Amino acid sequence: MEITTSLVRTLVDRQFPQWTDRPLTLVDPAGSDHVIHRLGDDFSVRLPRHAGAVDQAKLEFEWLPRLAPHLPLAIPSPVAVGEPDLGYPWHWSVSRWLEGSVATVDDDSPAVAVALADFLLALQSRPTGSLGSGRPLGDRDAAVREAITQVAGVFDAGALTEVWEAALAAPAWDRPPVCFHGDFHSGNLLTAGGRVTAVIDFGGLGAGDPARDLMMPFTLMSAANRTIFRDRLGVDDATWARGRGWNLAGGLNAYCSYAAVSPRVAAATTRQITAALAG
Repeated sequence: MEITTSLVRTLVDRQFPQWTDRPLTLVDPAGSDHVIHRLGDDFSVRLPRHAGAVDQAKLEFEWLPRLAPHLPLAIPSPVAVGEPDLGYPWHWSVSRWLEGSVATVDDDSPAVAVALADFLLALQSRPTGSLGSGRPLGDRDAAVREAITQVAGVFDAGALTEVWEAALAAPAWDRPPVCFHGDFHSGNLLTAGGRVTAVIDFGGLGAGDPARDLMMPFTLMSAANRTIFRDRLGVDDATWARGRGWNLAGGLNAYCSYAAVSPRVAAATTRQITAALAG
């Protein structure tokens, strides 16, 4: 969906007239799910680009204020949910602006690995309430196998298939469901000066298998720091295998969708897929 700055300006002015005097600036790149603008110095405005992200505004508005006091890293602080209007069909959000830049491999360190493991431990300790469980890993089987076929000229298709089939064959999570972020990778991490400042984008927030949140060690960390992260989090072999599968599914999807048009995504997802193969 085409979302222009003029549309966002009009939506804000009509629904939140108290902010009409705040300048609006497009944030680019903003990610695949939302168009993001900075509203003055204090706020960000996020409008979903596609139907897959339309529940995020209400989900975050309900859940993030509950979670924030119990987490060791900053997370978004929603202040308002906008209504569909002016031909724009979905709810949208206004949140407090979070300082920091999107994490890169230059931010990888043992201290960051520990900080991220501690964040997940805190998140997993929270009551799950009415959170949904999301789609199981097996639902992605056909799409992953098709993606492996597409990338066979770039990556080792046989090795990718082995990692994927090991993930599907790993014993399922048989303990009580825990809270998961659902899209916990370096693109949803803000840093400054070599330290983590915030975890963002909780559109995949749910309850169930913590393996869903094992993308971060493969998108950000070296092998040595992956080990520090895994040990701190106490991840067993079956959960790690499922986590490699979730990471592979996400990396292949992003590579096939965006690598041809974005060198930044191509480099990041190549590293992610290669790390999944390394384990």
